[in-house]
Amino acid sequence: MPRITRAALIQAQCPLSGAEDLTKIREASIEKHLGLIAEAAERGAQICCLQEIFYGPYFCAEQDRRWYELAEPIPDGPTIRLMQEQARKHKMILIVPIFEVEMTGVYFNTAALIDETGTFIGKYRKHHLPHVHPGFWEKFYFKPGNLGYPVFETRVGKIGIYICYDRHFPEGARALGLNGAEIVFNPSATVAGLSEYLWKLEQPAHAAANQYFVGAINRVGHEQPWDIGEFYGQSYFCDPRGQIMVEASRDKDEVVVADLDLDMIREVRDTWQFYRDRRPETYGSLVDE
Repeated sequence: MPRITRAALIQAQCPLSGAEDLTKIREASIEKHLGLIAEAAERGAQICCLQEIFYGPYFCAEQDRRWYELAEPIPDGPTIRLMQEQARKHKMILIVPIFEVEMTGVYFNTAALIDETGTFIGKYRKHHLPHVHPGFWEKFYFKPGNLGYPVFETRVGKIGIYICYDRHFPEGARALGLNGAEIVFNPSATVAGLSEYLWKLEQPAHAAANQYFVGAINRVGHEQPWDIGEFYGQSYFCDPRGQIMVEASRDKDEVVVADLDLDMIREVRDTWQFYRDRRPETYGSLVDE
């Protein structure tokens, strides 16, 4: 029988992004996403990925220690516990990107994977951290990821996660493929005028080079008080040939759903033997400092 996975992506504008009360920002963002998660479930999604640091604005637009208050432990923080309840309720696997605190003063940009029973499966910590103008000051907040490039076995396939700026680095995308990923999700926060020209180039290229499915998520709208640009949405799925299957709007809250035929991976790999024809013994200089 064909292996079909119905997968969903959620893109949304952050409510109350200009508010001073971080608790209210978090609560409003989570409340909005609960409705969108329910919509994904109603549309039959078996797995659903939220956007980067889904429960607030992209606060890396400034360097301010007050945002450390948004950080939570994984899996023992309140947001992940709530999402475990949601996964059980909807019988749907969830990928939940939040601001993680590992210990006092040590923070990561992390996505947690929760299975349909509500069980915490594992997490991925963002490796590549931008520190560029305007308004992407991530090294002020996050430590680079230290958990490698894990691939998680689930009932709907082998799942890999890459986060936002990671997508500019093909090495990790290849590592996920070599580790067995069938679907790679990339939750992002990216604005027009900076990297938009790359949005539909890099990730389809990763999908084609590694012959797996990619789900690319971007938030929408302008976030106050910084307004570093328009978060331009256009979340999409692409297939192992790098073809975009379905794409969201530029400026609306939206749930993107696609049926991913995982048998297509073998079909494409039997045609293009990229993994057979690799020459890793010649690539040593790629990891020189």
